[in-house]
Amino acid sequence: MVSFDFVITTDRCLMTNHHHKEFLGFLGTGPAIGLPEKVWKWLACPKIGTDSLGRPNEAPYGLRKIEAKLLDEGFNAAIIDPDAIDKYLPTAKALMFSHHDYFAFGPPSSTWWGITKKEPINYKSFQELINRPSIAQAKSRGMKVIVGGPSTWQWLWREDMIEKVGVDTLFDGEGERLIVKIAQSIIDGEPLPKYMYVDAEDSPSLEEIPEIKGASVNGLIEVMRGCPRYCRFCSVTLRQVRYYPLEKIEKELQVNVKAGIRDGVIHSDDMLFYGAVGIFPRPEPLIKLHRLIKRYYKSIAWSHASLAAIRYSEEKYGLMSKLSEIIIDDNQRYLGVEVGVETGSPRLAKEIMPAKSSPYKPEEYPETVEEAFKIMHEHAVIPAGTMIIGLPEEKEEDVIRTIEMVDNLRPYRSILVPMFFVPMGMFKNKDWFTRIKLNDSHIELYRKVFWHDVYWAEDIIDKFYMQGPLYYPVRLGLKLFLKNAKSRMRKVEAWLEGQLKK
Repeated sequence: MVSFDFVITTDRCLMTNHHHKEFLGFLGTGPAIGLPEKVWKWLACPKIGTDSLGRPNEAPYGLRKIEAKLLDEGFNAAIIDPDAIDKYLPTAKALMFSHHDYFAFGPPSSTWWGITKKEPINYKSFQELINRPSIAQAKSRGMKVIVGGPSTWQWLWREDMIEKVGVDTLFDGEGERLIVKIAQSIIDGEPLPKYMYVDAEDSPSLEEIPEIKGASVNGLIEVMRGCPRYCRFCSVTLRQVRYYPLEKIEKELQVNVKAGIRDGVIHSDDMLFYGAVGIFPRPEPLIKLHRLIKRYYKSIAWSHASLAAIRYSEEKYGLMSKLSEIIIDDNQRYLGVEVGVETGSPRLAKEIMPAKSSPYKPEEYPETVEEAFKIMHEHAVIPAGTMIIGLPEEKEEDVIRTIEMVDNLRPYRSILVPMFFVPMGMFKNKDWFTRIKLNDSHIELYRKVFWHDVYWAEDIIDKFYMQGPLYYPVRLGLKLFLKNAKSRMRKVEAWLEGQLKK
């Protein structure tokens, strides 16, 4: 019987390809609303295909990196689908978990949870996995449990779960260098550190970061790490900046294409910073990068881009125009990207993220946001714009400025996502916003965003998203959700209006 010393896994909300539409994964960060939970789960995180050993055909990119590093160093390791791990646990030396949001403390999940007072799907899904009797049985005979990934910090808020699960090591940070030491200690029977934080000195160099050996979910590949803007609320800015050479990127493209994946997400903490000089984008490396990627992928999405970089690169070089000429073709009608709007307040922008508007002045930040949205609208780029509600320095006047900005963004095709502040980056010691009640201005902001999003979501679904008969059931599910959401919002607005008249 085949066995693996190191079993790497996560729950169904991440071990899925979201019907090959990454944005649908956001549904997994909320509770089922207006639809049966089974239908909601199917929309957000359908079961993925596996081989005969239970190894998924696609797996989260971060897990692929750890798997590749362990294999390169000679360890017997594999990513295993959560439904198939039980048969390997009796002989496994370690079970390794990774997750983006272990306990739903992250911005999307905590926002849904705070508003609806219902447990998000991703929280319930991970709890079902971690509380399996098979894991407890394997743990009792000596199997080690290692927890890693970008939301490792959440376990520090749930010390009860550390004890209940019997976590041996919390691994916080980039893992490609130090995970080898952990694995060797497990093999040698040596004591493990309870908590391991990877600082800049222990971050892996480019040479230490391996290329993935199996396909990644939705063809996601990484082209750089780190961000030079250094916003105080963001943990990404604590990493050093590293740009992958084109040869390294091409190897991972080839892995995904060999597995039959021809569409992918290009990951960077700011896509327009690939090959940049500080915060100043350069056309040449970005044009070369996208020409390479489009040789392999029919369609792509960007994981992240900053609004100031979008504005600057277009005004300085016409770069968004040049890139759209490469990206938009017979196989691709639009480019999706997540952008961090954060706030419409110049005061807050200057206080907590002065470099986010650079090279423009923080006082010009609302103008930069609107100009960038206009540029994206004109070049078939559809942004999901995240906003942070309840920052430590936030005042009511700041929320009002954000409401004004939402009104100004109405002409531009986009989805806006206001999220509760979660203490990350330099704010990790701050009180978490879910302890604070929403005030009237917050409620008005959410109302404005809701109608903005419904308006443009219907347009996006009808004209751009999931076209073709194969996607009809998913599109129907999304339309039913929007119809139900509009009906509920009208009832809430009618109730609020009635309260004001009393």
